[in-house]
Amino acid sequence: MEQELLDERGLSKLRWRCRRGLLENDLLIERFFDRHAAALTVGQAQGLGELMDLADNDLLDLLLRRREPEGELARPQVKEVLEMLRLPAAASPQPGH
Repeated sequence: MEQELLDERGLSKLRWRCRRGLLENDLLIERFFDRHAAALTVGQAQGLGELMDLADNDLLDLLLRRREPEGELARPQVKEVLEMLRLPAAASPQPGH
């Protein structure tokens, strides 16, 4: 089930849940959805949901590589989504290529 694609309803709920108070987080999360929304799996959505349980500053520290996930947060699906969120802007695919 974790490898199934997230349906439109699940994606919509996840987008709503990902709204953050810090603009920096919002920008990185919006870039993530622009790149990956069409192919997001249920497992990746779960990992992203776990990241959204963090306080804004803790999430930003992870996104900016100031620290790495620890304890229960250091699960493979969380790490996978975190790497997807961390991709630099230059790594995003260009339309038409």
